[in-house]
Amino acid sequence: MCGIAGLLDKNEDLSRNISVLSAMSKSLRRRGPDENGIFIDKNAALLHRRLTVIDKENGKQPMICGIKGEKYVIVYNGELYNTEELRKKLKSKGYKFKGRSDTEVILKCYIEYKSDCAAMFNGIFAFAVYEVNRKRLFLCRDKVGVKPLFYSKFDGGLVFGSELKALLMSKRVKPVINEEGLYELFYLGPARTPGNGIFKNVHELKPGEFLYFDNEELKKTTYFSLKAEEFTDNAEQSAEKVRYLITDAIQKQLVSDVPLCLFLSGGLDSSIIVKTAAEYYKKAGLPNPATFSVEYKDNMKYFEESLFQPTADREFIDMMSEYCGTNHTEVVLDNENLFDALYPSVEARDLPGYVDVDSSLLLFCKRIKENYTVALSGECADELFGGYPWYHNEDILFEDNFPWSRSQDIRKSVLKPGVLTKGEEYVRQKYLDTVSKTDKLSTDSPLTARMREMFSLNYYWFMQCLLERKDRCSMYSGLEVRVPFCDYRIVEYAYNMPWEIKAYNNREKGIVRKAFENILPDEIVWRKKSPYPKTHNPKYMELCSKAVKKILTEKSVLTEMLSQSGINAIIEHPQDISTPWYGQLMKAPQILAYIIELDYWFKKYKVDIIL
Repeated sequence: MCGIAGLLDKNEDLSRNISVLSAMSKSLRRRGPDENGIFIDKNAALLHRRLTVIDKENGKQPMICGIKGEKYVIVYNGELYNTEELRKKLKSKGYKFKGRSDTEVILKCYIEYKSDCAAMFNGIFAFAVYEVNRKRLFLCRDKVGVKPLFYSKFDGGLVFGSELKALLMSKRVKPVINEEGLYELFYLGPARTPGNGIFKNVHELKPGEFLYFDNEELKKTTYFSLKAEEFTDNAEQSAEKVRYLITDAIQKQLVSDVPLCLFLSGGLDSSIIVKTAAEYYKKAGLPNPATFSVEYKDNMKYFEESLFQPTADREFIDMMSEYCGTNHTEVVLDNENLFDALYPSVEARDLPGYVDVDSSLLLFCKRIKENYTVALSGECADELFGGYPWYHNEDILFEDNFPWSRSQDIRKSVLKPGVLTKGEEYVRQKYLDTVSKTDKLSTDSPLTARMREMFSLNYYWFMQCLLERKDRCSMYSGLEVRVPFCDYRIVEYAYNMPWEIKAYNNREKGIVRKAFENILPDEIVWRKKSPYPKTHNPKYMELCSKAVKKILTEKSVLTEMLSQSGINAIIEHPQDISTPWYGQLMKAPQILAYIIELDYWFKKYKVDIIL
């Protein structure tokens, strides 16, 4: 994994402005701490920061290849899981290879197939190819959107990068937001509208998109999206196919030239990964894999059972570690450190984020990076296989809104009357835009049609927020985290699976449970879903309350918009928050933490508002 950036500007000789290019590169150094590289061709520059995982000597970037009168330059961030299959195909066409890196395969695939190469790739990636003589730039993002790629077009050129900070350092993008950006922050955050970069005139390639920038014209194309197709497998066949697809995806992602470990929460998804990896290691004659889990100081003292978190994780983590013989480490986070990490979490995302869910992952990954460079994690099975409660409660399922943010009342309450008055209309339109684009079959029943809509909402919104969190919070410490459940083959299969099969035995992720019921312990297979662990310690609420009270005493761009009475009500009556701000975990402490992150973001990034 790496960080990439680039700048095309017909009005400037970039070789005379190395300081700007250097600043862009340095802004991404956490993503690529091992090496850095630069390609400059007067009006075009491509930058690369490398985290070395495979083929250290032959995977250096920017990588250049001259063929048929053209010179091609690539900068690439990601991992390709069908590298050998594509290498073999290219060799049959006469291509030769210097090493084993997937970068070389992607570059030569582009040379041979141009934009058609995007659909051929199975992996997580964002890359740019510049055709030097033609002066044409190609940008591409993976099918599922695991790796980020932001861009901004300006008069005379285009700037792009793995993170927003690289665009800001180019001096072509200003830290400015308009009314739309405010609606995104206050009414959708920590989610973002697909493709929206929050800052004015900044965009993100959506999952499954590529673009060409040629002669100052920008043309975007969607090469992968959710497509409705007939599903012909029965439950037994589905379980077998699910087991194969998941197992194959995990095994493909265990390849690494550097130390690799596994996240283990004690839930179904991470347990599947750990069991599959343990068997793979055993067959290969390798030592048992290392696993890591996260916990919070004194958390069990304050744990309370709820609909979203019915059981604590520790006994199940111990069970799976013993079952698979892993070398397990529990990382225990302190609440003061968790609070302090809210600030670097903003710097990791370049935006206010998922507060303690982000900061805990940031600290967790920092600890893991001490000994490992690559990890596998179980994200996204819930979005694909109906793991969340809102899939199973018909009152919520058929509500005409985002299920993880069903009411805007709590969001309105933190704003002064008259500020951002069209928030509900803004959110509703985003919801309708997504639902209207959901691909369906004419034969779909009302339930099937709604389940496709729910899949689409989760895939393009909730899942993207979690993938952004995973990428930024891990890469902040130079840790590459792979997400096997995001294999596009699993996505395609799950999208078309009938609900009665997907929810086999009337259970969340029922078909996944059936697929692995004779492979994992029954206690794991049939355990009720438990979300990512959060702190239950009242100390965290105390820290957030104190910080927000201080913010409210200051005069700033943010406090001019905030309602002191509304926020004080959250501080004084946290138990009254019945509907979370976002998802399952953002209640009173997290709402306050979000305000803290907003305040820090406005100040740190010197954000201006232009209405």
